[in-house]
Amino acid sequence: MQWEAAIKIDPNIVLAALPDPVLVVDQDDRIAWVNAAAESFFGAGSSSLREKPLAGLVTQDSPLIALLAQVRAQEFGRSDHGVELAGPRIGSHRVDLRVLPMEDTPGRILVCIQQRVIAESLDRQLAHQGAARSVVGMASLLAHEVKNPLSGIRGAAQLLEQNATDGDAQLTKLICDETDRICALIDDLDKFGDERTGDPVPVNLHEILNHVKELASSGFARDIRFVENFDPSIPDAAADRNSLIQVFLNLIKNAAEAAPAQGGEITLATAYRHGVRVRVPGADHALNLPLQVTVTDNGSGIPEDLEEHLFDAFVTTKADGSGLGLALVAKLVRDHGGVVEFDSEPRRTVFTVRLPVFQGSNVKELDDD
Repeated sequence: MQWEAAIKIDPNIVLAALPDPVLVVDQDDRIAWVNAAAESFFGAGSSSLREKPLAGLVTQDSPLIALLAQVRAQEFGRSDHGVELAGPRIGSHRVDLRVLPMEDTPGRILVCIQQRVIAESLDRQLAHQGAARSVVGMASLLAHEVKNPLSGIRGAAQLLEQNATDGDAQLTKLICDETDRICALIDDLDKFGDERTGDPVPVNLHEILNHVKELASSGFARDIRFVENFDPSIPDAAADRNSLIQVFLNLIKNAAEAAPAQGGEITLATAYRHGVRVRVPGADHALNLPLQVTVTDNGSGIPEDLEEHLFDAFVTTKADGSGLGLALVAKLVRDHGGVVEFDSEPRRTVFTVRLPVFQGSNVKELDDD
């Protein structure tokens, strides 16, 4: 229809409506334009900010200034997550930065500042991982002593079942089922204590996702519609194949359980994000994690009161869930030098896994600050 071609949207209107600070700097790194959120962030109106050097608003050693220089030199966008942005007007904030060259306007660069940072999620994930391992330390200590009597209980129940009435047989089956469940829970906990990830090898993410999708489609997700949005050009990840299968199997299982019974849909997508860097707590450098895999479902979303603790062990929205699936996902992704994050709203929950590219012996790509 011709009316679609007639619609013209001023990009300034779109940028001005964004809730995150957005500004444009010219070839001399002076501010040429800001949106309302940037005015609020810097504590000044657009008229006083315009033509002001960006270096005057942030500290001299600011990562934003370094990022601008890199973008001008390399001529493609870059991002940096969890950095400290400080200045006389703004105080100090931990933010995500995205800096992009404006192709239609040579010399000008678009700067996006997001205050909801991955770094906070990483800090939580490290705490969750430590908490999970403290739990598994106790579980490993008790596992042998618990599993032995459970085996005896199960064996006794099976013997009783042979001569039991129908009513008693239901009780003996209940005993067997519950002992199996306890043993499975202990086995799941043991996985947190396994530090053996092995040497990363080149892993084709699409092969992993197709394998997991096939497993899911023949079992727990047989009634779910899968949508694929794969980037065929992405390189191999530096990873352990079996661990990644477990990561995406858990994420897809959660997505399938969250999706509606009628019209349930899961979208699997991959992408290569140039210049995406994440500062992992405890690391001296920012890790390059350009490989992105997303698992999106159209379920009701994650309850707001659980979002902050979603990767904690034993936190779950399922009546019969153990709450270990996402904790294990966070642990395995972290073991690969990657990160996992999520964004949720009604009818759309997205889990994003970011991983390093395989580079031979240098499996973790690092950028100098």
